[in-house]
Amino acid sequence: MHVGIMSISQFPKSLICLILSETPASEPGFPHLFPLSPTTPLTHLGTLQPGHDAPRATDGWDRRLDPGLQHYQLQGATRELKREAHADQNITMLHAKVAQKSYGNEKRFFCPPPCVYISGHGWKVMQDHLKAAGYGDAVYRMCGYMCLDSVSQSQADAFKLIFDEQPNSRKLFACAKSLFISDQDKRKHFCLLLRLFLGNRQDVGSFQSRMIKVISKPSQKRQSMKNADLCISSCSRVALFNRLRSQTVSTRYLSVDRGAFIASARHWTAFTIIMVDDHRANQGGFVLSEAFICYGSVVQLICTESGVALPPMVIRKVNKQHAILDVDEPVSQLHKCAFQFRDDPDVYLCLSNDTIIQYQAPSSARDSSRVVLNDGSCWTIIGVEVVEFTFNQGLALIQSPVSPFPVIFGLEVNGGGHVAMLEIHGENFSPHLKILFGNSEAETMFKSSKSLLCVIPDVSVFSDSWRCLRRVITIPLSLIRTDGLIYRTSYSFTYTPELHLPPPGRGAAGGRGRGTDAGQGDDEDVLLETIHQEFTRANFHLFTQS
Repeated sequence: MHVGIMSISQFPKSLICLILSETPASEPGFPHLFPLSPTTPLTHLGTLQPGHDAPRATDGWDRRLDPGLQHYQLQGATRELKREAHADQNITMLHAKVAQKSYGNEKRFFCPPPCVYISGHGWKVMQDHLKAAGYGDAVYRMCGYMCLDSVSQSQADAFKLIFDEQPNSRKLFACAKSLFISDQDKRKHFCLLLRLFLGNRQDVGSFQSRMIKVISKPSQKRQSMKNADLCISSCSRVALFNRLRSQTVSTRYLSVDRGAFIASARHWTAFTIIMVDDHRANQGGFVLSEAFICYGSVVQLICTESGVALPPMVIRKVNKQHAILDVDEPVSQLHKCAFQFRDDPDVYLCLSNDTIIQYQAPSSARDSSRVVLNDGSCWTIIGVEVVEFTFNQGLALIQSPVSPFPVIFGLEVNGGGHVAMLEIHGENFSPHLKILFGNSEAETMFKSSKSLLCVIPDVSVFSDSWRCLRRVITIPLSLIRTDGLIYRTSYSFTYTPELHLPPPGRGAAGGRGRGTDAGQGDDEDVLLETIHQEFTRANFHLFTQS
């Protein structure tokens, strides 16, 4: 979603308008799907076109800067930022949106278990520098703990994370399999707290999950708007798991491995579930709906990381090993459901051992509105969250923790033209942070722990030919700490040309190379540039004082 704000040309030099954007995690496109024979295991069924929740890079959640921005130098600062985006360090947490409360001695472990992925070339850079400094191998081994965010939690209550390197991947992976919330904890919402350390006990930082809602058991009532947080909405992320004979040890999660759909006892995948217009789909087009998912709807499951997708399926409610065909109520958290292939109504998504197959389901002899299912085709659905933390400490080997990690919620432009200010709303801000446009450090004012304000750099910082700017320039926004640590964000700032042409003789390609006139024009440009900078600086300080 873009918010455009046209600048007011207060000076002849004003040639731009401002557009703010949050770089989306990508928007779902719609893959070309291939028919399956009932005997064929489900493997790579299609690749999502670039868009929402599609992969951002070949190694999953790794977020990279535009290579064209890497040559920009810091403006108004004594140090230079020659930081390369490939040295970013990424921490990704996956967790469910709801958790069942335990009662007495019965511990209901969170399902699916919260997972942590560590990726990014920056960790390798850090290890190489630790080795060069003479540290042993144990120093840069990653370890961590995960617990609930209650102040009463002790280290004994935390789950120790053992990180393993993913096969065919440079990621480290760990999951907290035995976390639970007891009935003594009266909170209705809580967060998970992740603490990471290096092998020498150096504190990397603490990282918090999104809010998790506590429920006693899955709701069997028809959901209404007052319980909207229990409904599964289109374009949200979900996980699916299956328990044969309701045994916890037999839990298998729907997952994607190297482009193939599998059932895994440890790894689970976050899928974007989208509800499509079945009538339009029959005509070859897919139309997103932002409503809640209801039974009887045609949906698609798209792997958030790799973008591979299952064919269109009809989601059905499950009751006592039967798929109910005449129910259209909203799908709720931890409901049991089945997925009927739209193009082959007798076939359902099913697991057999660790393989995902198609199950030919017989109709009920007593009731035509019911279909008899086996255990493998009964899935439990739950909403999940994916939380990312990306930072870059370059070659500094920063000793202090990266937390508290600043988080941006929104952007707002104040003013216009050359006196435009950008206000950033979020949390965990401090006076030690400044705002980066690409690699250019903006003059920043700390207003509160939830608000930062800065002067928007002139577009000439990013384009030498700004006077004849005819293209959009999008600059990623980051935050930088005084010790040089960079926090990456998903937000960007876009400069786009105004509709009017620059004044004749200034900014036009033909206005240069005319002897003394050209030299005089350049002198005027320098003078206007100086006046503009002084005015902007004075305006900023007057604004901060007020």
